Amino acid sequence: MDPKDNERKKVRYYSNGRFYEAARESFDDMENGYHRRPMPAWVKALIIIALIILFSVILMAGCSRMIGGLFSGSEPSQVTTGFGHDYIGVLYVTDTIDEYGTGSYNHQYILNAIDAMADDSENRGMILYVDTPGGSVYASDELYLKIEEYKSVTGRPVYSSMQSQATSGGYYISAACDKILANRNCWTGSIGVTMGTFVDISKLLSDLGIKTETITSGANKAMGSTTEPMTDEQRAIFQSLIDESYEQFVGIVAEGRDMSVADVKKLADGRIYSAQQAVDNGLVDGIATFEEAVDDMIYTYDFDDIYVESFQPDTSLDLSSLLNIVAKQKGSDSLTDAQAIEELIELNGTFRLSYISSVVK
Repeated sequence: MDPKDNERKKVRYYSNGRFYEAARESFDDMENGYHRRPMPAWVKALIIIALIILFSVILMAGCSRMIGGLFSGSEPSQVTTGFGHDYIGVLYVTDTIDEYGTGSYNHQYILNAIDAMADDSENRGMILYVDTPGGSVYASDELYLKIEEYKSVTGRPVYSSMQSQATSGGYYISAACDKILANRNCWTGSIGVTMGTFVDISKLLSDLGIKTETITSGANKAMGSTTEPMTDEQRAIFQSLIDESYEQFVGIVAEGRDMSVADVKKLADGRIYSAQQAVDNGLVDGIATFEEAVDDMIYTYDFDDIYVESFQPDTSLDLSSLLNIVAKQKGSDSLTDAQAIEELIELNGTFRLSYISSVVK
């Protein structure tokens, strides 16, 4: 190549008091009055910041869609059947039984699933896969009644297959079943009622020179307050609620297990039983794995060409929820006195009657 050609490739142009060096092919643009000026540093910075923000938004949206795709379906409480064959439906009652659908337990989905199976002619029976410490009185009883309704309407069998733990509310719903089979390492029982923990910090506040006052319409309107001692009358009121729910629980067990109320009360002091102990005292029919429970239903009811279909709700989890879970997992190694008091007060957040075991396996 001729060295002169290299020299002709670049040309210096003069415009607005400054020299510019450009490729030969840009000459036509320069003749038309066009020239490229260096981009100011602040403009570059703004562009970089905008790109970073845009990338973050795209990333978060993508993560949310990805997590949603992994953990969510169309509608968390929607149930579909129509499998095209006869089947035993398996209903998973795991985590705390709660009408608000906390954790992996979706109360409305489970109720809907029972209704869907009851209306499905291909359904031949139902097995509850129970692994729970129990839950609220309301949710446990609503599920119990729905199981009873299924049995009454369809005449189909219902089993409870107890896994690691099926205590309190977990046993309450199992009492509705035609047969209860427990894993040999299962804990069950805990027949009783709790109303949580009441904390009285009135003396502590007094020692700190803090005085509180609550305006109510009656002497018992604020009963259970953390800032005032509980009176004997208030204690009796709470106890009456506990007693009523306890009698309901005992009656459910007596009916479901064909036992007398007196015999049930001998067992129903809140204690936990091993699987073998539960078999020995009549609370459980036998010891078996989940697979063995399925085989037992097939054999007992002479089901031929039967499938097992699982009913589990889709759970939704967005990015913010995931980050919140991670933050909670970090925890704290130490608490200040103020934080400790705050946690005590939070124990009195709500006073819901619960069929729940205080001992979680």
